[in-house]
Amino acid sequence: MKKSFSGMAVLASALAVSGAAMAQAPVQAPARTQAPDARPHHAQMVEPVSKADFVQRRVERLRAADANSDGQVTAEEMRTYVQARRAERRAARFDRLDANNDGVLDREEFNTPRARGERGEGMGGRHGGGRNHRDANMRGMARGGESRFPIVIADVERRANEAFARMDANSDGVLTQDERRAAMRANRGDMRQRHEQRRARTPAASPSAPASE
Repeated sequence: MKKSFSGMAVLASALAVSGAAMAQAPVQAPARTQAPDARPHHAQMVEPVSKADFVQRRVERLRAADANSDGQVTAEEMRTYVQARRAERRAARFDRLDANNDGVLDREEFNTPRARGERGEGMGGRHGGGRNHRDANMRGMARGGESRFPIVIADVERRANEAFARMDANSDGVLTQDERRAAMRANRGDMRQRHEQRRARTPAASPSAPASE
């Protein structure tokens, strides 16, 4: 009980210091950087989606990142795009919390339920997760090393068309949620099978010979 009380006391003290610092030094608005693709978030696919929409969702951010419109995305273009998207999200989050639009977050605004929710959820909560899934993929591409670039948008578009054809079980040009789920199950099965095949091809490590005296 003493140890628990001590931990609570330390936490309370830290919160008090944080609150005092917040009251003395209001948070200034972050610098605004216009991202190449500042459109509202598209919800995850839960309704039937056409082939055109399916493909578009896989290439739209690459096209936005293609600064010189040459049909391919370089590592530098990808980094610039990811940084712009990050700056846009920071600015939008600040605007949501800045209730009086004065460009400064005071203590009252910082402690609103909305602000507490934003701080607590992070990338995996209501303002993250599915909404930023494609942006997370883009960040992964940006960290993937120079060897992955340039990314040819036409190749990505072709693979998206091929993926849609595999998933569209009844070939009606519309992808339903059931078809997507079936494709995901099949993909997991294929991955397990490939993993087992790799394990079968990998020779078992021979026991090390005892050291000679």
